[in-house]
Amino acid sequence: QVRLVESGGGLVQAGGSLRLSCAASERTIRTNVMGWFRQAPGKQRELVAQISSGGNTNYADSVKGRFTVSRNNGENTVYLQMNSLKPEDTAIYYCEAGLTFSDADYWGQGTQVTVSS
Repeated sequence: QVRLVESGGGLVQAGGSLRLSCAASERTIRTNVMGWFRQAPGKQRELVAQISSGGNTNYADSVKGRFTVSRNNGENTVYLQMNSLKPEDTAIYYCEAGLTFSDADYWGQGTQVTVSS
């Protein structure tokens, strides 16, 4: 069972930046794609960004140009650099991993990101 541990959430003012990190306990075929989803109060969990071990990426339209997903395969870690944050980015951010962009086999415990206006 792969464990995903997130860090880096917090409180930031609108226009600010945060960087999230997620470390996987091991590298398997089911960590081929790693990424981030988020869930705001009263809303469904939604995709933020994903990246494959080969570097292919997938972004939600709402974060394109503001967020950047990256990974270090050697350290089994995925990152999310969030710039120009908006109050509507406030949510719990979850790390996920799976075989493809359509799979989510493992989830982290979540980290809170709060953007004040």
